[in-house]
Amino acid sequence: MNLRENLLIDWVRNACNNPHATLRAMQNDASFRRYFRVFLSDNTTFIAMDAPPDKENSKPFVNVAQRLFKAGLNVPEIKAIDWENGFLLLTDLGDDLYLPILKENDRIKIDRLYCDALAALATMQTCVETDQLPLYDEKLLRFEMSLLPDWFITKHLGIILTDKEQKELDSCFDLLIKNALEQPQVFVHRDYHSRNLLIHSRHNPAILDFQDAVKGAVTYDLVSLLKDAYISFPKEWIDEKVVGYHQLATQMGIISNVSEKEFLKWFDWMGLQRHIKVVGIFARLYHRDGKAGYLKDIPLVLKYIIETADLYPEMHGLKEFMKRFESDLKTR
Repeated sequence: MNLRENLLIDWVRNACNNPHATLRAMQNDASFRRYFRVFLSDNTTFIAMDAPPDKENSKPFVNVAQRLFKAGLNVPEIKAIDWENGFLLLTDLGDDLYLPILKENDRIKIDRLYCDALAALATMQTCVETDQLPLYDEKLLRFEMSLLPDWFITKHLGIILTDKEQKELDSCFDLLIKNALEQPQVFVHRDYHSRNLLIHSRHNPAILDFQDAVKGAVTYDLVSLLKDAYISFPKEWIDEKVVGYHQLATQMGIISNVSEKEFLKWFDWMGLQRHIKVVGIFARLYHRDGKAGYLKDIPLVLKYIIETADLYPEMHGLKEFMKRFESDLKTR
């Protein structure tokens, strides 16, 4: 056990008022943050977060956790904080992620889990305060999409776009940004999907990994949830859920005077923006951070982009780009 872990366990024991508390490292994939399960002598467990202040800023996590908790959503409750060392003690919501259960392909169970997740999303969009959250503005949306040419096309595939090709791509990006900004702006989790949702008996789902939350487009988290980068569902099922959420959002006052057709377009084009970003992020995780596991998920995300772009004449240029990149990827 290194010096920092010794410092953490001493802090945890003091915070829990339990000198016999033990820690067990959990599987981590969250940049420099590390997580440990804390075991007390009475079989109570907590989660300890180790986020070195020189590498991670814990304030957004705490800020958003408090907003979500205040709105009645099931998120880790913060029991203790050591700002100087970057330690947090959190309630333990378990290990039962949505993703493994979804892969069992039990449609009744899947529908129930997604009904819960969509209800929680509606609560986020109606009850969570968005004041002083970062804005999902043009600058951020454009930066995210720039990850595709920078990290996937150039770095991963070794393709240098011509000025004409870059201009065509930028024109598509302009349309997608306009689409995102014309939507009602609400609380956006930003990674609301099967790897960040836990099955929980008390108040399903428990929600994780929310520290990058912003104020942005109403369909963003809906896309993250229904067009998940790690598992796919039939288009008919996705469309059914989108239409159902359109009705729910209208009833709850999240949107008004928005037709079903317009909402579906918002959803589809928001999905293009998100998936363009995700392909770039997955390539960056490999080349910059040495995380090769995400490369296997790129084909599904490219498939999403190609299928969606094919539905809209304005996006046919994007479709052709992606078909080319898909072909290049297969030859690697």
